[in-house]
Amino acid sequence: MHKNVYLPQEFIEQIRAILPSGEKIEDFIAACQRPLRKSIRVNTLKISVSEFSQVAKEKNWSLEAIPWCADGFWIDADESQAPLGNTAEHMCGLFYIQEASSMVPVSALFKDREHDFDTVLDMAAAPGSKTTQISALMDNRGLVVANEFSSSRVKVLHANVERCGIRNVALTNFDGAVFGGWLPESFDAVLIDAPCSGEGTVRKDADAMKNWSLDAIKSIAETQKQLIESAFHALKPGGEMVYSTCTLSLEENQQVCQHLFDTFGEGVEAVNLSSLFTNAAKATTPEGFLHIFPQTFDSEGFFVAKFRKISSVTPPEVKKRMGKFPFTKASNKEAQQIADQLKDALDVSLPQETQVWLRDKDVWLFPSALEPFIGELRFSRMGIKIAESHKKGYRWQHQVATTLATGMEANAVVLSIEQAREWFMGRDIRPETVSGKGEVIVKLGNDVIGLGKWVGNRIKNGLPRELVRDKNLF
Repeated sequence: MHKNVYLPQEFIEQIRAILPSGEKIEDFIAACQRPLRKSIRVNTLKISVSEFSQVAKEKNWSLEAIPWCADGFWIDADESQAPLGNTAEHMCGLFYIQEASSMVPVSALFKDREHDFDTVLDMAAAPGSKTTQISALMDNRGLVVANEFSSSRVKVLHANVERCGIRNVALTNFDGAVFGGWLPESFDAVLIDAPCSGEGTVRKDADAMKNWSLDAIKSIAETQKQLIESAFHALKPGGEMVYSTCTLSLEENQQVCQHLFDTFGEGVEAVNLSSLFTNAAKATTPEGFLHIFPQTFDSEGFFVAKFRKISSVTPPEVKKRMGKFPFTKASNKEAQQIADQLKDALDVSLPQETQVWLRDKDVWLFPSALEPFIGELRFSRMGIKIAESHKKGYRWQHQVATTLATGMEANAVVLSIEQAREWFMGRDIRPETVSGKGEVIVKLGNDVIGLGKWVGNRIKNGLPRELVRDKNLF
């Protein structure tokens, strides 16, 4: 398959012209024809790297550290029985399958920051690899606004956020060009992993270049320039921004960055990435950007540039028309009552830096950092739904377990491998030696995998539909 990767001759000549000194076009073509090494990122919200390394050892998975991401590894695993994405560890959210070079932008964004980020905008977020990486580095604190233009891809983004136990994300569904006017100078950090022509992705998609043309690249570059302007306007003075693509052309990379300098002049400065990781200098451009060709680190092709906003700039004027926000902030008494009942029912505590909000009978937990944005932007989904109220109290929801529970709670049932397989297929469980009442935390080993409810001697499955798998499981 990969030997037949399609590379237009005009594209090859374009690459030949921009290859770094000493690089050979033959090496570039050979790299494009090799399948990618599979790579993963450990989700440190769920498990430490050292603990995951032990899990991998027990499963005979071979891990090789990725130099630019402390939590990233190339992995060699036997997938003859089940693919990595259908393993219990993946469905528990212990790791994310993510191409190695796509870990670079977030690593660059968080490198050498002087203060923790309270607010981060991920402008083109689906399917969620970088959003979940950001949330892990923020330790689920602060706020990540994860935007995705494609409505259909928002569902995939939410499913990955949910699987990884993330509670500090608010999802939006807009053209990224709106943020500069709607939320000017609102974010400590912005990531714009821009839509692009995908020239760097041929190692995983042999037909990625079927529709390649210079005209298409120039058209895409105009969109990218609008997005990078919007991202810069949305950034606070003193804040930092990363622009990245999975493509190689100068038009979509260096020239878009030059547009930023031309537009904002001394208000913006580049941050040199040559020391981001060992041997980063091999891929560093004279401007301090990373222009990663497939053969350089045996990865996808990628481009990463980092900027700092030196001074305030005048944002574009927009007219906002916002509907009424459908949630009401819980009173201190209401919030305490909910927290007490959750503690009594499941021995789970509400974390600091969160707020309880109500909508009809639904109870939601929002990041505290979200409150200043309420009324300024329309969100598709915020934080996590933790309960539905009824006459006798509260009916707790799946994410209470997967996002708030530690696994040390007494009100829990540990499933066998066979039972866990049934659970992930959306089926109820009948433990042989235990029974109970009300909601119960469900675990596989020490890992929390969901929340069920006792109905007689069975546990009713509470796994959300988007996380249910129906075949080829572990």
